[in-house]
Amino acid sequence: MSLKEDAREIPALFGDAVEQLGKLVQNETQLAKAEISEKVSTAMRGVAMLAAAAMFVGPVLVMLLIALAMALHSAGLSETLAFLVSAAVGTVVAVILMLAGKSYLKPEALTPKVTLREVKADIGTARELVR
Repeated sequence: MSLKEDAREIPALFGDAVEQLGKLVQNETQLAKAEISEKVSTAMRGVAMLAAAAMFVGPVLVMLLIALAMALHSAGLSETLAFLVSAAVGTVVAVILMLAGKSYLKPEALTPKVTLREVKADIGTARELVR
């Protein structure tokens, strides 16, 4: 192969590399959209669970706490102390539900990890192409 032929192939190779890089960016964009959509779905599931817990558990928990207070009072506790113990139990249950729902909304659970890893790899590839 002559030097002239080599000189003609370099722009073609560079053009191919740029075209491949464009396709890579397009694929990464599609991956990012899919992963972000999945993370939004996870966040919505967490919000829905928190809302369901608030709507469904609220009235049931009130009834259970009243029943607990009445049982404690029947067992010999003063009425005031029975209701305070019942309220403490209700607080513990509420905190557990809040923490369970909150775990779905942590930034770590919503970070598009696969996309970030792929983008970092693509940046490294692009840097190699530019050299």
